[in-house]
Amino acid sequence: MSDFGTPPVIPQEFQQYNSYEVDPQWQRKFSIIWASVLAGAVFFSIPHLARSIRSNRAFTGIFGVRERYPGMEYIPIVDEKRESLNVAPATAATTKRSRTIQRLEGVLSMVGSVLLWSAPGLGVNLGQIILLVAYAVTLVICIVKDAVLVENANRAGFMAIAQLPIVFLFATKNSIVSLLLGPGNGYERLNFIHRWSGRGMFLGAVLHGSLWINNHLVWNIQIIGSQKETSGVAALALLCIIVLTTARPMRMYFYQVFFWIHVLAFVAFFITVCYHTIYAPPWIFPPLAFYGFDMLLRLFKYRIKDATLTPVNKDMTLIRIPHCDAGWEAGQHVRLRVFFSGRVFESHPLSIMNASTPTSCLTGSNRGGIILGARVRGDWTRALNVYATSERAAILSASSTKTDSDDEIIINPDVPIQVMIDGPYGGSSVDLGRYESVLLIAGGSGATFTLGLLDDIVGRCVRLERSRGERTRRIEFAWCVKSFGCIEWFAPMLADIARTVEGVEGLDLHISVYVTCLCNPDAVPMIPNMDVSVYRPSVKESLKQLITPPSSSSSSSSTLEEVMGKVIDPESGVPPSISTKLPWIPLGGGVAVCAAGPEGLTREASNAVASVSLTRGVELGSVGLHTEVYSM
Repeated sequence: MSDFGTPPVIPQEFQQYNSYEVDPQWQRKFSIIWASVLAGAVFFSIPHLARSIRSNRAFTGIFGVRERYPGMEYIPIVDEKRESLNVAPATAATTKRSRTIQRLEGVLSMVGSVLLWSAPGLGVNLGQIILLVAYAVTLVICIVKDAVLVENANRAGFMAIAQLPIVFLFATKNSIVSLLLGPGNGYERLNFIHRWSGRGMFLGAVLHGSLWINNHLVWNIQIIGSQKETSGVAALALLCIIVLTTARPMRMYFYQVFFWIHVLAFVAFFITVCYHTIYAPPWIFPPLAFYGFDMLLRLFKYRIKDATLTPVNKDMTLIRIPHCDAGWEAGQHVRLRVFFSGRVFESHPLSIMNASTPTSCLTGSNRGGIILGARVRGDWTRALNVYATSERAAILSASSTKTDSDDEIIINPDVPIQVMIDGPYGGSSVDLGRYESVLLIAGGSGATFTLGLLDDIVGRCVRLERSRGERTRRIEFAWCVKSFGCIEWFAPMLADIARTVEGVEGLDLHISVYVTCLCNPDAVPMIPNMDVSVYRPSVKESLKQLITPPSSSSSSSSTLEEVMGKVIDPESGVPPSISTKLPWIPLGGGVAVCAAGPEGLTREASNAVASVSLTRGVELGSVGLHTEVYSM
């Protein structure tokens, strides 16, 4: 066979664009970029993860809630002589921390605080915006760079399916990313990446589909007919359904419909896109692996338990699950399914509002197990409250028919029920024990989160005698509610915690309740060191008062009318200054802020911390922030 020599090289300008060779390269480039960014985030989270491992906070609840029956738990003996208990702060831990380290933490806090700024209506802060903009720019470059989209729209389709791993990695409840980033970085905090990567995927699919449909129309080619075109149109239609049904009104008012459409439509999308192109399956295997890992861990987390329901009033129902004292941390939440009235298929996230038994300050029926609070907001919570109220009435009616020889009638009996719990998830990214001053602020049912943190940090300082080296010395607990009657939701728990702190040296607690409506003022309970004000507080002002010496505080409580040991001001609306209610301590030990409630409150807290940390971060040592948004 004769040798014809080297084949001629076609000049670049005359080469035909081969999308099936070039476009997969851009898929790999895009994947390398986002994986590198994720690896960098994990690397910078190593100190946080290491501290969490040392304090036994890391990986809490990875295998679900565990039980601790009577006789199995260790309970410190402190209740009998609580008045004489003096627990001094662990100054050794403070002295070991050099001024250099404190200043370094302050500088890092000051630099990072810029990323906390957030604007109304966006739902993301500046740091998240920068991340999303970088993601969008990278995606657009990978779609349009050296591509001829008008003639060949394959690049957009390739980039659409290349985002499937990101969409699923940040969508699952049990994500490997959450474990690597450490406590406080659960699915609910990473879900914004899932939402926006899903929109990026939708953008690529729409570009791909619309340009191909346009080409078919221009060249008079049949759109529906062959398997490739038909399956492509079907996949695009399914993706449109998924995106349209994720609108906030749909999630708020028809959550179950949204959930099942989301799940079933994605299964159908996977099938149709595999029929559409042979290049799809390699990008579907990672999402299936992420989802399989999530399902595997959920199998370890599902529990069916006996519980009790307590309708506090028509706006709040407490759910108590006894014996579940291990495998969770205060501030985490579980997804609860209550077996009542045919609603066994609905599960809802509820925050754990107490600490575990060895730590908790609660007494009586509130001690032990898990306590959840469901505020009446939607159909499910309303139905739960109605069911608990009617069942309590039935129990009272049945007990009233007993003879005198029967057991004593219970005035407010709890309603027995069976529940299924899935969790725990989430938690606080801030370890309150590392900060000398703490501000916990909540709006409405957001107190279920901050109350659990309060019970935990007080219990760690008093009951466990600062065994982990806790440095906390001042705690301000602020709660914004609509009416005075809302205080009774958690009044017994607040009273238990406040009485625990009374007479303890080295730890001070002040409770501020802010009421926005002059409804039922006689419903204010007696709780030590608690003030109730008719006032809408400013988070920035509350934080400023906490870190300002009393002599320079601009607020004064002299004009306020004191009623039954509480402060109520129906006219001037000026609350007592926090700095006058808590003993002053020198700055430099750090300040922690945890806010939970509606988006407006958490946004205000983020901006307040950003402002204070930017101007006084070095002076304060460091300012930690964790927010929990209570919305759909």
